[in-house]
Amino acid sequence: MKIKTASKTILMLLRLSRLLWVRVALMALLAVVASATAILLENMIPASLSRRFTPEAVMPILTILASSMLAVSTFSLNVMVSAHNAAASQATPRVHRILLADTTTQTVLATFIGAFVYALTSIILFKAQLHGPGAAVTVLAFTVVVVVLVILAMLRWIDHLSDLGSMDTSVRATETAARDSLMQTRKAPALCAQPLTSETIIPEDAEPVDAPCSGFLQFIDLPRLSSALGDGEARIYFHAAPGSLLLQGRPVAYTSGLTEAQRETVQNCLTISDTRTFEQDATYGLLVLSEIASRALSPGINDPGTAIDVIARQQRLLWDWNNTPVSEDPPQFDRIFIPDTSPEDMIEKAFGSIARDGAGMLEVVNRLLDALDALSSCTNADLAQAARDMAGRARAYADNALALPVERASLREDT
Repeated sequence: MKIKTASKTILMLLRLSRLLWVRVALMALLAVVASATAILLENMIPASLSRRFTPEAVMPILTILASSMLAVSTFSLNVMVSAHNAAASQATPRVHRILLADTTTQTVLATFIGAFVYALTSIILFKAQLHGPGAAVTVLAFTVVVVVLVILAMLRWIDHLSDLGSMDTSVRATETAARDSLMQTRKAPALCAQPLTSETIIPEDAEPVDAPCSGFLQFIDLPRLSSALGDGEARIYFHAAPGSLLLQGRPVAYTSGLTEAQRETVQNCLTISDTRTFEQDATYGLLVLSEIASRALSPGINDPGTAIDVIARQQRLLWDWNNTPVSEDPPQFDRIFIPDTSPEDMIEKAFGSIARDGAGMLEVVNRLLDALDALSSCTNADLAQAARDMAGRARAYADNALALPVERASLREDT
C-alpha cells in the first residue's frame, strides 16, 4: 500500500517499526521465548545428550556472551550517537531524523542487545534452577544460533562504520528520502484526491474546519476521510497540503454537506506535530538538501564542493520527476480536494537558498545556472518556467555578490 494513501493506523505502525527500541524489544522478546522453549523441551531431550551437554558446559559461554555483548552494545551506541551528532553539525539537524531510521544500524544494535538479554536471561534461569539439566542442550543450540547472528551483525557493522555519519551518507540518505516523496506525487497526484486549483469552485455555504492544534500538517488519513463523507454529496476542500504550518483555530479546510460530528472526524484524520516528515510532504526532501548546501556554503565550513554535489542531485531529482509519467488513474478520493505539488515551489525549495548563499562563489553560480538551464528544457511548462525565473534571480544575486568585475563580466557572457 502506498504510504501517501494509507490510513493513520498504518502510518503509526510504520513509524513504530522505524524506532530503535522496538527492534531491541523484539530481539529481547525472542530471547525470553528461547529460554521458555528450553524449559518446555527439557523432557524431550535424549539422556545421552543431557549427559554430554551439562549446564556447567553452557554457563561459561553464556557468561562470555553476556559480558561481551554489554560492552559491544555500549560502544556501538556511543558510535551511533557521535556519528549522528557529527552529521547534524556538518549537514543539517534535519538529517538526524533520517539517519535514525537507518535499518542497518537498528538491526545491528538490536542483535547485540538482544544477544545480551538472551544470555542474561538464560544465566538467571540456570542460577534460579528453573532450567533443568536437559534444558542445557536446547540452550546451547539457541546460543549457537545467537553467536552466528552476532558474527553476521558484527561484519555488517564493520562495513557500515566506514561511512556512518559521513557527508556522503547524509546526502545520499536525504536524496533517497526526497526521491521517494517526489515520485509518489507522480504515482498519486494530489494524494489520489481531486487537485485543488484556482478553478475549483468552493460552495458559498462551505463551513470551515479549524486546526485542532498548532504545528506542521504531517499526514491526512484519506481512507478514513472518504468513509466519513458517507454516500451523499459531501465535499472536503483542503487549502493546506502536508508540510504546511497550521495554527490552532485557523481553518485548514472547508466542508460542504457535513455535520458537526463529521467535521470533528475530519480533525481526527489529521496528524499534526512540531516537525515535518517525508510521508506526504513532497518538497521537504528538496528543502533538507538545500539546507545541506547552504550549511556547506557558510563561512565556518566553506565547502563549495558539497554545494555543487547537492545541486547535481537536485537537478537529477527534478529531471527524473519531470520524466516520470503521471498516473492516469481516476482520483481514488473524488470528493476530497487537496492542493497538488507546485513546480514553482519545488524549484524554490531546491535552489532558492543556494542561489542566495552561493552568489559570491563563481563555481557554484555556474553549476547552478547549468542545472537551471537544463531544467528549463523540461516538458513540464510550469517547471521549465520556474527554472528560468530562478536562473534570473541567481544571476541577479551573483551580479551583486561577485567581488571582481571580470567575474561579473564572465557571468554576463555566459548568459
